[in-house]
Amino acid sequence: MNVPTMASLFAEGKQPEVLFWVGCAGSFDDRAKKITKAFVKLLDKAGVSFAVLGTEESCSGDPAKRAGNEFLFQMQAVTNIEVMNGYGIKKVVTACPHCFNTLKNEYPGLGGDYEVVHHTQFLKQLLEEGRLTLQGGTFRGKRITFHDPCYLGRANNVYEAPRELIRKLDAELVEMKNCKQRGLCCGAGGAQMFKEAEKGDKEVNIERTEQALETQPEIIAAACPFCNTMMTDGVKNKEKEGAIAVMDIAELMAQAEDL
Repeated sequence: MNVPTMASLFAEGKQPEVLFWVGCAGSFDDRAKKITKAFVKLLDKAGVSFAVLGTEESCSGDPAKRAGNEFLFQMQAVTNIEVMNGYGIKKVVTACPHCFNTLKNEYPGLGGDYEVVHHTQFLKQLLEEGRLTLQGGTFRGKRITFHDPCYLGRANNVYEAPRELIRKLDAELVEMKNCKQRGLCCGAGGAQMFKEAEKGDKEVNIERTEQALETQPEIIAAACPFCNTMMTDGVKNKEKEGAIAVMDIAELMAQAEDL
């Protein structure tokens, strides 16, 4: 896989169409790395000129901010903004709704003004422009339910892009009882991903997985690496991993195109 860095392109005097912000999960988590690779394959297929920051990318600061450490968040954000502004970045695409929300809504106040799009929005745009085509043979007629990530859906009102991509796969989109504006968190938001659960009767991800299983899906589609982890854990808890797959939208599209 040929994934150029901003530094190498900058040295050649080139500016890519978009910066692909990989995020911590997409860089370090073995499961999320597969989402990163699937998305890169789709960008390559569409002929998109893109680059990553590589070792110059640091955490967006989302977990620090949600956990209440505003000082650490601003340090992380300002470091990233200095790097991106140094390269003259205009457009950023990311497969993590947490990074998407932070870069889009919180970086402008610290001097980082960019057009920030989620990977589902960008993939939809590539399809509309004819740069990508999608034949959903692999998934034709399969029952797929989509779990809305909090920071994509309720925080930024992005509901239709991922659903449109699922429909383009010729799949049967089945909705959970809590979806779109009434979506239920997977349990990992607000930096909960990185701490032990509070005392209670049931884990949030189990509750959400049960809602997904009520739709009798063959696939639970996600659009966030944290949601992917939590829903996968939920499916394992119900001992359904042999029957139900948890996949990111980018993975569904890459698989449909045999990439």
